[in-house]
Amino acid sequence: MSTPSPSPSPSPSSTRSTGAGTPGARRRWVALALVAGLAVTVGGAALATAGGGGGGGGEPAAVTLRVDHVHGIGVDPADGSLVLGTHEGLYRAGAAGVEGPVGDRVQDFMGFTVAGPGRYLASGHPGSTPGPADLGLIESTDGGLTWTTRSLGGEVDFHALEHRHGLTYGVDAVSGRLLVSEDLETWETRSVAPLADLAVSPDDPDVLLGTSADGPVRSSDGGRSFTLVEGAPLLLLLSWADDGTLVGASPAGDVHVSSDGGATWHEAGALGRAPQALLAVDGTTVHAVAGDRVLTSDDGGATFGAYDGG
Repeated sequence: MSTPSPSPSPSPSSTRSTGAGTPGARRRWVALALVAGLAVTVGGAALATAGGGGGGGGEPAAVTLRVDHVHGIGVDPADGSLVLGTHEGLYRAGAAGVEGPVGDRVQDFMGFTVAGPGRYLASGHPGSTPGPADLGLIESTDGGLTWTTRSLGGEVDFHALEHRHGLTYGVDAVSGRLLVSEDLETWETRSVAPLADLAVSPDDPDVLLGTSADGPVRSSDGGRSFTLVEGAPLLLLLSWADDGTLVGASPAGDVHVSSDGGATWHEAGALGRAPQALLAVDGTTVHAVAGDRVLTSDDGGATFGAYDGG
């Protein structure tokens, strides 16, 4: 995983800079999302140090594997499974338990997002698979079994990716550029503003919300400019559900919800530890990875319990 670069200067189209006052401050803020060396528990099956368990009688030993970090989660419409893009490969969690690593490569899956049934987009860095240090945009159309480089290999390290309205939006962690593509091959630079996460309105491709060191920022012109959302809580992660519910998680794991596109927020609940990934399915169901657990809420983020594969 690459170390976050110093804050780039905002482009002339940016309404305000969204970075912290110094490169060091930005690195400290972004580092909150890069906690390493964590074990992730999914419905009683641990993704932790392998080789434990067994013994005579009782419950079967948990399926285990060490992973450093979960970068993104998504629900695959093909089967309803929860897919985890991690520092050491792709994993799938369902009612039958945890499978992984899934596919033909074990690598660092950054910016992981589900774009459709069996269709995933990601960026990242190679493991044992030969390739450039920064993978650009890669795509799988078979549920993560195989991956193809679509563009920007060796050029871009997307730490946030969103696919909506037939467009793909990506935040390059190296340059701070917000890039947008219609075909996964040609890209338009919309602005330069260091964002940790990005969410796109389900109703309008021009309405975006991002997380910055100063607080949430909003764009109404497709990411060409951003303005600070006054009075909003400091958030690290964002997820905008299809029904319009917007959910955010603070660096400490407090969960905030907005029903008006991020203009106002209320604190719903808490994850109890630092968040790694967040997914709002709708106004009721929210999935999150926080600390050493994969969690699910069925009351809009007010309370969370261990994900059980449902």
